[in-house]
Amino acid sequence: MSEFPECHGIIPARFESSRFPGKPLVEIDGKPMFWHVYSRASACPQMTSVTLATDDERIHAAARELGVPVVMTRSDHSSGTDRVLEAARTLSIDSDAVVVNIQGDEPCLEPDMLTELVRPFSNRRVRVATLATSIGPDEAASPDRVKVVRARDGRALYFSRSLVPFDRDEKLHGFLLHIGLYAFRMEALERFGSLDPSPLELREKLEQLRLLEDGIDIYVTETRHTCHGVDRPEDLVKVKTILENH
Repeated sequence: MSEFPECHGIIPARFESSRFPGKPLVEIDGKPMFWHVYSRASACPQMTSVTLATDDERIHAAARELGVPVVMTRSDHSSGTDRVLEAARTLSIDSDAVVVNIQGDEPCLEPDMLTELVRPFSNRRVRVATLATSIGPDEAASPDRVKVVRARDGRALYFSRSLVPFDRDEKLHGFLLHIGLYAFRMEALERFGSLDPSPLELREKLEQLRLLEDGIDIYVTETRHTCHGVDRPEDLVKVKTILENH
């Protein structure tokens, strides 16, 4: 039986955002958004550590003031995954340990989702894992909703903005919506960072396809939980209501 690896959560948080500048510092119930994400991620018993990764001195100073572990990263990263990789290197995370990329705009994150996300790593062959949840055909029709199909053992076969699988007989089936939480063994995260964007990734604008095209399996766990990300200022109303009900 394999020993369960250490799991280290990293929350990428940048100040600049075309739709919502300064989002990590927006206050919710008297605390900045990143504090809520950190607190909820830290409630997951599988997390050995949780660290904020930012390129902004204002976010760094606010994190230090609230006692949230934080590291500074470069400002020129093209994705949150690249920022997570730099932070993981700064933290000297072991090659066999698991690095969890936790979205910085998920103040309602359910700690159980992180437990479900890292569970497959009890198998040493698993190098990358993610989550998905069931949705109906109407919601799945949107290209903004990324679908995933998987093999019987949970390995992702493909991710797409298109409707996959296609229902040739026009029967109404459900679909699996990909949830953008990822966990990597450190060596797999390093491999991802060394790869150029792949043809399918560029075509679909989905960076996880870079791994599949390189032959790296991504294990997908189905969850009953959903995400409530904050993309725009108007999303705060719903998030505040959810937190109040908790």
